[in-house]
Amino acid sequence: MDRSKVMLVDGMALLFRAFYATSYSGFIRKTRAGLPTNAVYGFIQYLFDAVKTFRPTHVVCCWDMGSKTFRTEQFADYKGNRGDPPDELIPQFDLVKEVVEDMGIRNVGVVGYEADDCIGTLAGRLSSEADVYILTGDHDMLQLVSENVKVVIMKKGKLNYAVYDPDFLMEERQLTPAQIIDLKGFMGDTSDNYPGVKGIGEKTAVKLLVDYRSIEGVLENLEQLPKGVRSKIEANLDMLHLSRDLARIRLDAPVSCELSECRLRLRMDSAARKFEELEFGGLLKLLESHAEADADPFAV
Repeated sequence: MDRSKVMLVDGMALLFRAFYATSYSGFIRKTRAGLPTNAVYGFIQYLFDAVKTFRPTHVVCCWDMGSKTFRTEQFADYKGNRGDPPDELIPQFDLVKEVVEDMGIRNVGVVGYEADDCIGTLAGRLSSEADVYILTGDHDMLQLVSENVKVVIMKKGKLNYAVYDPDFLMEERQLTPAQIIDLKGFMGDTSDNYPGVKGIGEKTAVKLLVDYRSIEGVLENLEQLPKGVRSKIEANLDMLHLSRDLARIRLDAPVSCELSECRLRLRMDSAARKFEELEFGGLLKLLESHAEADADPFAV
């Protein structure tokens, strides 16, 4: 029997990508009643495309549940550089979860944790009995790559994916999954607003990790480093360790989803009703065409 294949979807990554991909022209899709739906519409298209490409037997959508998490308690400025989301996107946060549920796909999220932590935890648990594919645009997820966990990075353009396993990660970045965490410790993350070691960028950080394997390896060999690099690390030791901890995706989030609970069975009737309600004519036709041809991309 073929091994099951689980797709863990980084919901917010897809939703934000869909919003900006469809709103740059200034036109935002709305229902006749004025409800913005462009991000949800695009999200469903991205999801359909990925399911048709990777043919998962199981799917889970993971979500952030508010901006306050254990990371903001550790570091008050974590993600503090992010402004409020666009007004047209705000009502779509709840709407997209409704649509996903009506399609028969499991939603998962835990207050106080990020979607990344839910994905990391579920990937670790489910990879013992299934091949796991993580669909995201976030390169932080590369730390989760393993023999049974692939990270699918969505790139620009339709159906354009980079699929990372340990070999491809080493080939492209010269790093192991664990070293991705240490990399962020050194270089920080401007999008998440933590600094790492001031003055050390990606090129220097990668060289340090290639030469000394880990943050601990670098610290044990400080005397061998160029004086400028050494002084930067010594001046930012606390932030180095804090940045690494902020970058580490937790694998023990209090989230539960057994393989049997996320089997992919598209609910045609409820999905069609929701699509009609939201005036998703094009997506409705896609649903109907697959049902008529008995070639539903969600069927197993």
